[in-house]
Amino acid sequence: MSHAARTIMLVDDHAVVREGYRAMLQKQPDLCVVAEASDGVEAYRLYKETGPDLVIMDLSMPGIGGIEAIRRLRQWDRRAKILVFTMHQNAAFAVQAIRAGASGYVTKTSPPETLVHAVMDALSGKIAISPDIDHELALSHLAGERKAADLLTAREFEVLRMLLAENTTEEIAEALHLSPKTVANLHSLIKDKLGVGTDIELVRLALRQGILTQLDLGER
Repeated sequence: MSHAARTIMLVDDHAVVREGYRAMLQKQPDLCVVAEASDGVEAYRLYKETGPDLVIMDLSMPGIGGIEAIRRLRQWDRRAKILVFTMHQNAAFAVQAIRAGASGYVTKTSPPETLVHAVMDALSGKIAISPDIDHELALSHLAGERKAADLLTAREFEVLRMLLAENTTEEIAEALHLSPKTVANLHSLIKDKLGVGTDIELVRLALRQGILTQLDLGER
C-alpha cells in the first residue's frame, strides 16, 4: 500500500456489534481499527492514547451517553472526527449529535455499504447522514411543535436523556462532573425551555416527540 491506512476507534457497549463492524471495516484496504471502547469514559481515554482519524460512536451506553462523549472529545480536540452509528432513528438525536460536533449520523438498520460510504465521507471532512435520518430531519422541520432538539444545548439534551432513563440528580451530577445543584438548575431550565411545568408533562412531550421511545430505558 502506498499510503498509510486511516485509523478508526469503535465505541459501542456491545462487543459482538464492535466485532461485526470491525470485520466489515477492515475489509476496506485503507481502513484500520486501532482501538475499541465500551463506554464514553473509556473512549475519551483511548482517544487521547491512540489519536484515531475517526471515531465511530454509539449513543446509548452505560454512564455518559454518546452525545456527551462527542462533546468531551471535541472539547479536547476540535479536529476530532466522530461518526454516530446508532439504533436511534430519531431526528432529535441526529440534530443534537451534530450540534455536539459529530461528523455524521448513520442508523444501524442501514445497509453495510451506507456505513462504509459515511466513514469515507466523514474522513474527507463531509457531513454524512444516512437516508432514513435525512427523511426524519425533513419531516421534523414540517411539524408544528418546537422540538427539544432545536431548543436545548447538547449538555441540556444529555441531562434530559438521563432524566428520562430514570437517573437520579446525584447520578447525573457524578456522570457529568457537575454539582447536584447545577443538575437541578438544568432540570428546571429544560422544563422552562420546553414550556412544561412538571416531569409528567416532560415525559409526555418526550413520548410525543419520539425521544423516549428511542431510549433503552433503565440502562445506566
